[in-house]
Amino acid sequence: MTRSFTELAHDVRDKGLNDRTPWFYLAIGAGLVVALAGAVAGMVLLGGSWYQLLIAGALGVIFTQFAFLGHEAAHRQVLRTGPANDRLGRVVANFFVGMSYSWWMTKHTRHHGNPNRIGHDPDILPGALAYRVEDVPRTGALSWINRHQGWLFFPLLPLLGIDLHRASLGTLLGRRKVEGRAWELVLMAVRFTVYFGLVFWLMPPGMAFAFLGVQLAVFGAYLGITFSPNHIGRRIVPADVRLSFLDKQVLTSRNISGGFWMTVLMGGLNYQIEHHLFPSMPRPHLHRARAMVRDYCRDHDVEYSETSLPAALGIVVRYVHEVGLAASRSFNCPTAAVMGRS
Repeated sequence: MTRSFTELAHDVRDKGLNDRTPWFYLAIGAGLVVALAGAVAGMVLLGGSWYQLLIAGALGVIFTQFAFLGHEAAHRQVLRTGPANDRLGRVVANFFVGMSYSWWMTKHTRHHGNPNRIGHDPDILPGALAYRVEDVPRTGALSWINRHQGWLFFPLLPLLGIDLHRASLGTLLGRRKVEGRAWELVLMAVRFTVYFGLVFWLMPPGMAFAFLGVQLAVFGAYLGITFSPNHIGRRIVPADVRLSFLDKQVLTSRNISGGFWMTVLMGGLNYQIEHHLFPSMPRPHLHRARAMVRDYCRDHDVEYSETSLPAALGIVVRYVHEVGLAASRSFNCPTAAVMGRS
């Protein structure tokens, strides 16, 4: 299988699917800058009107689309050289999105190396969501959240944007070595100074805080709905299990059907399987790779998961709900409690 996958990778390369598409990304970047400029112009024209909250929602969408572009730069999908992609990604992530590029690179690289693998993938570490019963704490507020996480899943999504900003700033202000720390801090300082200054200059304080709340909520919910279906509910790999590269990437990932418009909505992350197999492949080529990968998986009896976005979100919610429910039953079971003390 390894040899045949190598042949598939060569076929993908020979068809030019790994070739850069600079004009596509130039159009995407230019379109986002124009959209951002339009949103700012709308803020200035509306002044103290509560219609500003519509602009806030639009900014949440625009910032998320910038995040997709920064993600692609991090994967070397946009420009021809690594340093050029890093420079672009740092500007897009820190200045336009308000997230640390270095923090994201470190975290996301570990995820791609071992998706859904216990102890290696930072995306399944215990937190507001628990992906295994044994990761649910027995007491405290987090325990309550984890045991009710199926019901809380969608209400928690709007808070994701705040958590990403918090983690980014925590990394940049922490003691660990961060490549490009000063440059990233400058970009983020300029970004938040200009953004917050504009909001509080144009709007009364109450409206300004509402504006920021709506923008952050839309940003967090949009990112959460985009990223959560990619791996949650797919196979969890024990720390001591070794899988082939193909099995490791395909069996832990899920595609979202929907074609062109879903690609626009999810920034190409709807082709999650192909993205994990060929992480530097530009967004416009992923749909062509999908047909080749699906045929390969069918011929080699490898499970290839693809479903609609509503169905995928349903799978995600059921999965986290079942984990929380199982944890509640375990904690309330007298036999389990006795066994836990023995």
